[in-house]
Amino acid sequence: MANEDGKAQQELLDLRQGIDTLDEEVLRLLSRRAQLAHRIGEIKQGNLYRPEREAQVLRRIAERNPGPLPEGAVRTIFREIMSACLALEQPLRIAYFGPAGTFTESAAKKHFGSAPTFTSHVAIDDVFRAVESGNADYGVVPVENSTEGAVGRTLDLLLTTPLMICGEVGLRIQQNLMSKSAAVDRLDKLYSHAQSLAQCHEWLNRHLPAIPRVPVASNAEAARLAAADPSSGAVAGEAAAQLYELNILAANIEDDPNNTTRFLVLAKHDAGLSGQDKTSFVCSAQNKPGAVHDLLTPLKAHGVSMSKFESRPARGFGGSRWAYVFFIDIEGHRQDPIVARALDDLRGEVGFLKVLGSYPRAPS
Repeated sequence: MANEDGKAQQELLDLRQGIDTLDEEVLRLLSRRAQLAHRIGEIKQGNLYRPEREAQVLRRIAERNPGPLPEGAVRTIFREIMSACLALEQPLRIAYFGPAGTFTESAAKKHFGSAPTFTSHVAIDDVFRAVESGNADYGVVPVENSTEGAVGRTLDLLLTTPLMICGEVGLRIQQNLMSKSAAVDRLDKLYSHAQSLAQCHEWLNRHLPAIPRVPVASNAEAARLAAADPSSGAVAGEAAAQLYELNILAANIEDDPNNTTRFLVLAKHDAGLSGQDKTSFVCSAQNKPGAVHDLLTPLKAHGVSMSKFESRPARGFGGSRWAYVFFIDIEGHRQDPIVARALDDLRGEVGFLKVLGSYPRAPS
């Protein structure tokens, strides 16, 4: 038995020495990668962040991943490597909607990594304004949730802003019940954003039917309030629990296990061709019979697939209180020949068309 224990200890020492050797090799390669990125920065002398290039790198790495690390972990690791290398040359400033600890902050860090400077804003309008004024390089805002639908204010601002969409982020929304207290039966009040309360409506009805639910401005604000009162709880994401040092009393309480929010990355430019792209645009239909059918016909004629079609009151655009615009997402880049031809034909059928941007499609 002692001999077997000795062999096991020796094997552990050998394995740990092997890991140490590999760690040193990984560090050497990371340093070499940073040197190459620095040289690229010297040559380009301009905007070094290229959304399409980063999407291509992450896609290639995911496709070549031999395991055992899952694809999500590999993407996160390489996202952080690229983020750190870029920060050596061009530190990015990212504006996002909501206080720290919100899902929008998590989406921003998922897309850009942790190296940039992140600044929270209390209103979606303020995120647009920060990027337009040059106080931020990029902005991240929510645009739709798979359960609760579109974020109207984001759509309204896209209609009028000079900014463009250069990226999208899909974030699986996992809601958690949290509190300073360690027991659910001690709670007498529950805070959360109204949309999060709606996403957990059935779970809360089953498990906490008698506890009053108080809507607040954000999930992070809910967590802050819960941190100040041990008899109250909050529904929020894990980041908020960590930020305010709350106990997670029940995890993943959302009614829809596939609950996902889509976020947009805004800039003064869109992205180049990545090979797997989307294009977003907004248009109005002419006031005539069959106008919506005519709006969609050019897409079908050129074989362009549509992934989203949403109508929205024009809010001052179009000269009528009943004027509507249509927000449409299609597969492909506006520089793709078939997409370009479809958009050209579409301009002849609509009263107004604005391309909001072409950008890499977020991984599913």
